[in-house]
Amino acid sequence: MVKPIVSVFTGVTELFGEVEFFFSGRFGAPDYVSPDLNFNQTGYYAKEMGTGLVRRIYSYPDLIKPAELYPLKLLTIDVENRWRVEGKRRVNIDPGYLSLAKLVLATTKDNVHRICIGEGVYAEVTLFFEKGGFHPWPWTYPDYASDEYRMIFACIREIYRGQVRNGEQNTFKRTHSGPPVRK
Repeated sequence: MVKPIVSVFTGVTELFGEVEFFFSGRFGAPDYVSPDLNFNQTGYYAKEMGTGLVRRIYSYPDLIKPAELYPLKLLTIDVENRWRVEGKRRVNIDPGYLSLAKLVLATTKDNVHRICIGEGVYAEVTLFFEKGGFHPWPWTYPDYASDEYRMIFACIREIYRGQVRNGEQNTFKRTHSGPPVRK
């Protein structure tokens, strides 16, 4: 069992509360919420989402099986689509999971270092844990490679380590439809 994480960025900070509420219905209230992080390492999303984007990273107490990353990515795509305005996303939600050894993220963008985990969805090991800390790969996005992000994931890893030590085996709540999502 691994710890689900959700990375959310938006230019409409009110959507953070709605996203948190939505995922709390599936995984329980978050056990970690990062401070607001400036999302300014790339202009890739500016045309669709504007500038001044802010990211938050959440972790949740209900553990999942690694194979559940694929349906989780499909769910995040659906949630993003519910908040579209005039065809443009207002929020970007990237799910992943953390184990004691690594941080894995799901994406719809294929690349040489990503593995297909289901039709149109790929996974990458973004960070690996070694010698007491998380480390980036050559392909790791600059924000995830930063000391600030690696410290966030170290904090989440400690929460997860406590869960593993205590034998917590909560699972992804597949049968719960969760709270309604406003469009």
